[in-house]
Amino acid sequence: MTILVTGATGYIGKRLIPFLINEGHHVVCAVRDKLRADKSYLEEELINIVEADFLKPETLKNIPKDIDVAYYLIHSMSNSSNNFETLEETCAINFKNYIETTNTQQVIYLSGITNEKELSKHLRSRKNVEEILHSKKYATTIFKAGIIVGSGSSSFEIIRDLVEKLPFMIAPKWLNTKTQPLAVRDVLSFLYGAAGNKDLYNKSYDVFGPEILTYKQLLLQFAEVRNLKRYILTVPVMTPKLSSYWLYFVTSTSYKLASSLVDSMGIQIIGKPSDINEKLGVNPLTYKQAVKLAFEKIEQNSIISSWKDSMISSGRLRNNFHKYINVPKYGCFKDYKERQIKDTEKTLDKIWRIGGTTGWYYGTFLWKIRGYMDKMVGGIGLRRGRTHVSQLDTGDALDFWRVIFADKTQKKLLLYAEMRLPGEAWLEFKIEDGLLKQTATFRPRGLWGRLYWYSVLPFHGFIFRGMINKLVDV
Repeated sequence: MTILVTGATGYIGKRLIPFLINEGHHVVCAVRDKLRADKSYLEEELINIVEADFLKPETLKNIPKDIDVAYYLIHSMSNSSNNFETLEETCAINFKNYIETTNTQQVIYLSGITNEKELSKHLRSRKNVEEILHSKKYATTIFKAGIIVGSGSSSFEIIRDLVEKLPFMIAPKWLNTKTQPLAVRDVLSFLYGAAGNKDLYNKSYDVFGPEILTYKQLLLQFAEVRNLKRYILTVPVMTPKLSSYWLYFVTSTSYKLASSLVDSMGIQIIGKPSDINEKLGVNPLTYKQAVKLAFEKIEQNSIISSWKDSMISSGRLRNNFHKYINVPKYGCFKDYKERQIKDTEKTLDKIWRIGGTTGWYYGTFLWKIRGYMDKMVGGIGLRRGRTHVSQLDTGDALDFWRVIFADKTQKKLLLYAEMRLPGEAWLEFKIEDGLLKQTATFRPRGLWGRLYWYSVLPFHGFIFRGMINKLVDV
C-alpha cells in the first residue's frame, strides 16, 4: 500500500515510519521543511518526502493522489497561540478537503481519551478534530490514548526529572488524578496494525495500558524502577499557575508546555474497554515495563526522537529553517576564530558531541550560568540538553540552541540561538583547508542589542578562544 504519514518528523510519526517500511509499504512523508526530514529517508526507496503545510492548502498539491491510507498525526501540546484550537481545526479541514480528492480509503487518527464531561483545551481540540475528519469519501479509524510512555516522550522526561532531582516533593493536588499510561511501543502496534484493516473502518477505540494509576503512583513506580526512595506530599493550595512554574523550574519542560500539561492533568483519563486488543493481537505493557524499555533505549543511545526537538520546546524558532540557514553578513557583530587542525575526524567528532552531558569544552560553568539566567527570565535555559550523545540532525535541540544545519560530509555545523536575547545569534563550526573556522554572529535589535553584545564581549573572548582550542586539541 501507499501510505501518507503527516507529522512525519514528530514523536509518533518518526517511530511509525520504520514499522511501515518493514511491512513493505511505500510511505509518503509530509513535512513542513525537508531540512528536518531524517537523512536516512533520502536513501530509502520506499520513502517519498514532500513538503506540505496544512495551514497553507496551496502546498498540499505536493502530496500524490494515489494514497491508500493516511495517518493524521498533527497536533501539539503548545499553547503559545491564543487561537490554538482554531489552528488545529484549520489543519484538519485542509487535510480532509485535500484527502477527499485522492484515492485514500482510510484515515487513521491518534487522538486523546475524552470520556469526561469536563475536558482540557487540548482534549477539546482533539475531539473536535475527530469530528472534522469524518467523511463519506473515506473511512476513519480513531485511536484515543492517554499518557504515552517512551524514551524521549514529554511525560517520560518530566517524570524522570522530578524523580531523579527531588528526593522529597511538595506537589500539587492533581498528582492524585487517575490515568492509564500506555507504552509507545503499544501505540505503534495499534497504529500500524490498523492500516488497511477493514474491520476497523469507521470505528473509534480507547487504547490504554492495563493499570489505572495516579500521577503520584507514576512517580513512585518510576522511582522503584530506578532504585530510588522518594517521598511525595500533595497540597491543595498550589494554583495552576504555581503548578506550571513548579514544573518549569524543576523539569526540562517549557513554561508553555507545563501550562498545557497542568491544564490536562487535572482531568481524569480513563479509557472505555473494547475488543481492540484482541483484534490486533496487542497485549499492552505495564507502566514499569514501559519505563524499563525506555531506559534500555537511553542506555543504548537509540532514542529515535524526543519531544525536546519539536517546536513546542522552541524558544524562538518556528519551523522555517530556510529563513535562518543563511547567516546575515551586514549589521552584525561577529567573533571569528580559526585554528589549524591536527586530526579532522577527531575534531569533527568533538564538534558533533558538543553540549548536553559533554558540555562546551571550555567555561562550561559559564554556559550553565547563562542557562540559569535565561530560565529566570522565562527562556529555555540548558534544560533540553540533546537527544543523542554523538549524533546531530537539522532541527535537533542542543541546550539553548537549535541545529539549523548539520552535515559531516560538508564538515559544517550551524546553530541558532533560542535563548532570550535582544537580537538573533548563530554559532557556526566549519572545517576548510585544514582549518577549523568558528564564527559567532549576533544581529542586535535596537540599542539594547548593542549594549548586550558589548557587555558579554569580555566573556566571549576567552570562552570562544578556549572552546576552539579544545576542539582542535586531540
